[in-house]
Amino acid sequence: LCSLASAAPPALHPPAGRGVRVAHSLPLSSRARARRALPRPPQALINSGACAVLVSEERDEAIIVPEEKAGRFCVAFDPLDGSSNIDCNVSTGTIFAVYEKLHPDSKDSSEADILRTGTDIVVAGYCMYGAATELVLCFRSNDAGVERFSLDPSLGEFIHTHTAVKIPPGGGKKIYSCNEGNSCNWDAPILDAVAQFKAEGYSARYVGSMVSDVHRTILYGGIYIYPADKKSAKGKLRVLYEGFPMALIVETAGGIGSTGLFQGKVQRMLDLVPGSIHDRCPVILGSPRDVKLVLSKYEAGN
Repeated sequence: LCSLASAAPPALHPPAGRGVRVAHSLPLSSRARARRALPRPPQALINSGACAVLVSEERDEAIIVPEEKAGRFCVAFDPLDGSSNIDCNVSTGTIFAVYEKLHPDSKDSSEADILRTGTDIVVAGYCMYGAATELVLCFRSNDAGVERFSLDPSLGEFIHTHTAVKIPPGGGKKIYSCNEGNSCNWDAPILDAVAQFKAEGYSARYVGSMVSDVHRTILYGGIYIYPADKKSAKGKLRVLYEGFPMALIVETAGGIGSTGLFQGKVQRMLDLVPGSIHDRCPVILGSPRDVKLVLSKYEAGN
């Protein structure tokens, strides 16, 4: 998966010495270029001998790996998060979550092996393609916490740079991150919480690539919000390969991952049971200081 992720960014840029030729070609949308650049299907994972079920944001149906190549793990991934930002050279990323099959020794595999709560995830992580290519991951059984790696292009390897990464004590910098263009469709608790953040002097920071916004939230503190609204009652972000892996990483870093009010109650995100591989959910991630403030608005409303 790391090989697939680290190979994605160069494929999106023209070869050296061919800039003029590319500049005069017909323009493509960001998503069209992303789909053209990334492998479909993901042969690196299919041929790894480790995977049984693959779920990609780019494919409508799950990939069931042929029995002769199948392993015991299931991977859900968004191969290019933030692809709408490619044209303006803003950071993008890859997000993934790995499960072990319900019955590792069985030769049969199905979507049921991956349609499970986030608490069953074995490892979650993301790659971020910016000034440097970073890999951030955590293991369910790893007491050390969130680990950071940076790609060294001269070696072609990820170098371990930080261990046991935690959200800054006390909540860190006062930053809230959300798309306020959708605020006319938010519910009252989200509106009240954002209004309080503003009144208390919080700064607004929003890139529009989930990887970038959550990465900053983990390192600097604050909160990331992509709530449900009147137009999208289930939210916009996908449970299996966006909400779950990011919630596990944030919780392991000492933060909180919540859905806010969803399906009639306020829920911990990792406790959701997805009904389909592309299910969506609202997302509230960040420091306990700030997430608890948002949740308190829901409690007050009740």
